[in-house]
Amino acid sequence: MTLGSIRSILLKKMTVSMLVAILAVFGISVLVLFSASQGSWEKLSTHLVNILVAIVLMWCIANLPFQYLHRIALPLYFVGLLLLVLTMFIGDASKGAQRWLDLGFVRLQPSELMKIAVPLTLAWYFDRYEKVLSLSNFILAMVLLVIPVALILEQPDLGTAILVLASGFFIIFFAGLPLRVLLAFVVLFLLALPFAWEFLHEYQRLRVLTLLNPYADPLGSGYHTIQSAIALGSGGFFGKGWMNGTQSQLNFLPEGSTDFIFAVFGEEFGLLGILVLGVLYGFIIYKGLFIASLASTLFARLVAISVTLTFFIYAFVNIGMVTGILPVVGVPLPLVSYGGTSAVTLLLGLGILMNIDKNRRLVQT
Repeated sequence: MTLGSIRSILLKKMTVSMLVAILAVFGISVLVLFSASQGSWEKLSTHLVNILVAIVLMWCIANLPFQYLHRIALPLYFVGLLLLVLTMFIGDASKGAQRWLDLGFVRLQPSELMKIAVPLTLAWYFDRYEKVLSLSNFILAMVLLVIPVALILEQPDLGTAILVLASGFFIIFFAGLPLRVLLAFVVLFLLALPFAWEFLHEYQRLRVLTLLNPYADPLGSGYHTIQSAIALGSGGFFGKGWMNGTQSQLNFLPEGSTDFIFAVFGEEFGLLGILVLGVLYGFIIYKGLFIASLASTLFARLVAISVTLTFFIYAFVNIGMVTGILPVVGVPLPLVSYGGTSAVTLLLGLGILMNIDKNRRLVQT
């Protein structure tokens, strides 16, 4: 048996292992959501349907001819921009934000589409100009990234804007962004921070101030952070047991099914459960980076890196805001929080990873 065949067998097993890890995280999600919703079968059944739809879409994109991903990148980007502009004018407003677009036959959140469209488009762009890359290419790429981010911030949706910005930045950075340009952007970013404060919405400023001192308003803006810290701390090492968490079961913890489901999980399953979830996340991220390192084209490599690191940002930001080291920005815990849109977006990304891995093995054989 040759080294190449051994590696091929190993990769196939790792792809199956990645799918097993994804399903294991979904299994955790089902348990925690049922508890967080206090035994709501209606919510659980909706969640299971969302998971099923997301898995089917992941399978479809994983088996899509690879060249289609390259072809749809730019059209998908412009369709996403058009939908974002339409959302500004005719989108559904709720809780002070205008993020949803009702097209009659479907109600969607166009900003979620950009989590896929932006990295695909930027990877397509750098792949096309790989041999003649210059500073102007990186500047244009920045413009392509900033436009959708600005439109999403206008909704306002800071959490999604951060994720889209991260997915695009990873592409630009790993495409070979010159160090001097990166340093220049970092300096400009730091200089712009005092002015950016003036453009933040009042509730966004309050979240930043709450991060510094949540006890300044313990029954208002600091309530989420304080209650999630109590839940995590009371879980200890082994946790209080499934459906035995006092913070969630007694309704002390707001948004327990969505953004703060990590606190419910930590209280009921303790540090041990968190470590298990961390291992599952770590394996998915490791597998994604492994696929990226062996990708057959620049386009595939950049997309794989972006999808993988964006998945990491999802987990990092959510856990960071629940534990109180980051402001509350409304980012769900990947593959665990209730919500069909985020599950579909994440599994589309993971399906693209599987497609890249499959294509690489086909090219080698």
